[in-house]
Amino acid sequence: MAKESMKAREVKRAKLVARYAEKRARLKAEGDYEGLQKLPKNASPVRMHNRCKLTGRPKGYMRQFGISRISFREMAAAGLIPGVRKASW
Repeated sequence: MAKESMKAREVKRAKLVARYAEKRARLKAEGDYEGLQKLPKNASPVRMHNRCKLTGRPKGYMRQFGISRISFREMAAAGLIPGVRKASW
């Protein structure tokens, strides 16, 4: 499990990205790179990190499902993901 503080940091970054998205797009279109540098660093979408929706684990993230590989494996073994059969794990 991820620390609650790390999860909260990601939520805060997501809010900043959403708040400055329009302004960032406008500055990029105008070519105003000095204006872009004045924006907060965490307002850049590049600084976002994908995390498992169930455990908050940052590594082994599977975009198609939005969860980590470990959570995927547990759910597949329990039969919670349709169309996935256990092969030779």
